[in-house]
Order: sequence, then C-alpha cells, then structure tokens
Amino acid sequence: MDTSSTASYTAKLIDGPLEGRTVATAFLDTGDPRPRIELNADGGKRYVYSRGAGLEFDGDNSSLPTAVEYRFVETVFD
Repeated sequence: MDTSSTASYTAKLIDGPLEGRTVATAFLDTGDPRPRIELNADGGKRYVYSRGAGLEFDGDNSSLPTAVEYRFVETVFD
C-alpha cells in the first residue's frame, strides 16, 4: 500500500526567523520530502525555507524520513 501521498513528516527549521520551530509537512506525490516550503507570517510576509541535508528516520527499516532539516532562504513580502 502506497501511503506517500497522505503521509507527513516534521520539517525542522534550523536557522532564520523561525529557528528551532517545527511544522508538519506532507510528502510530495512521489514520496519525496518537499524541496522548499513557504510559511505564512503576520503582516503579509512569507518565509521561504529550502531542504537541507539532515534526515531522521524512525527505525532502521523505515523508507520515509520522519524529520527533515530546512534552511532559511528569504522573506517574501506580499
């Protein structure tokens, strides 16, 4: 059974204005973690984060990561 389209993982924000926070994020339809995420903030801002190298797995036989690191890229103003 393919659960990659409905499964989620934890995005760990390792720097930038949201450093230290985590958010639940859905996998892409391919089962891969998202390469970039955009998070809405107050005042018409969005924070853009890009996937880093860090991956965490739940057990040795897990094929999907449970957590992925993301690094801050930029702030976008609407």
